[in-house]
Amino acid sequence: MSLARASWTAVVVICALAAALAFATGYAGYGLTVIAVGAAAAVNLLPAPGE
Repeated sequence: MSLARASWTAVVVICALAAALAFATGYAGYGLTVIAVGAAAAVNLLPAPGE
């Protein structure tokens, strides 16, 4: 796994944990925002076209 891929994976995992924590404490708006950030980071984990 390359360093870039590992970094994006770490961002996605941290966002998932932060979203879970936000929802658990009642901050639904923040949770949804963090999910959106995590989804945007997860796009970088998809294979490149033609790969």
